[in-house]
Amino acid sequence: MESMTVRRRVGDVATHIFLAVMAVIWLLPIAWVLAESFNANPAPFSSTFFPTEYTLDNYTQLFRQRDVLNFPKMFLNTLIIAIFVCLISTFFVLSVAFCMSRLRFRFRRVFMNGALILGMFPGIMSVVAIYFILKALGLTTSGMTNLALILVYSAGSGAGFYVMKGYMDTIPMSLDEAAYLDGCTRWQVFTKIILPICRPMIVYQVITSFLTPWLDFVLAKAIARTQENYTVSLGLWMMLQKEYISDWYARFAAGAVCVSIPIAILFIVMQRFYQESMSGSVKG
Repeated sequence: MESMTVRRRVGDVATHIFLAVMAVIWLLPIAWVLAESFNANPAPFSSTFFPTEYTLDNYTQLFRQRDVLNFPKMFLNTLIIAIFVCLISTFFVLSVAFCMSRLRFRFRRVFMNGALILGMFPGIMSVVAIYFILKALGLTTSGMTNLALILVYSAGSGAGFYVMKGYMDTIPMSLDEAAYLDGCTRWQVFTKIILPICRPMIVYQVITSFLTPWLDFVLAKAIARTQENYTVSLGLWMMLQKEYISDWYARFAAGAVCVSIPIAILFIVMQRFYQESMSGSVKG
């Protein structure tokens, strides 16, 4: 009995040590980027791992010095694109998932299989074709880049309905039938019954839909041809180019911190919707 207790304690100690080491490894790069964003030395070369002098100039210059790299404009471009893509993609995914889960019609299984097969191919394979399609439509010009990125990120989002559909499949059909007997339309069943129950999955969809354009580099690099239309990922990439890195390396770290702020805010705002809400939908 004592040997089992000793083995259990040794296992617990080893587990906690392992988790502590992994936590340090995970947090160390974050701590370094945060410290580097306050580094008084803007150059990439330093004799110490962490900075020895700290300043707020990197943040102030990042938003004030717009003649070289207009980071505020890039940040605003990305924020506008991410918000619109988040709203459109979430609506598309919810609508398609509801149709696939609650309705029965011809070619339903064919559509689902086709979407599954197409989802196996990486999106980067279609970058060239997407660019030439947008160019033919006149959407690659300077004033239309944001619209083009919104269309590209949102257009195929409905095909990623499988996770949402799987969650909707767990909702009893008896709820729908009871609502139809009470005189509800399909739209009312969708908005009054299904959506409140799917709230945790809606949180997941909102976060992933926002992060896709916020963090994407490949599509933005292919479509945004001028600095006026750059997103933050392209702006951060530019800061590490040889003509800018000597003066913008510390500002790159400051920009990385600024990019993480909307993501953190989104997680905090959506946190309260994580709990299951079956009772809320029934009461409503």
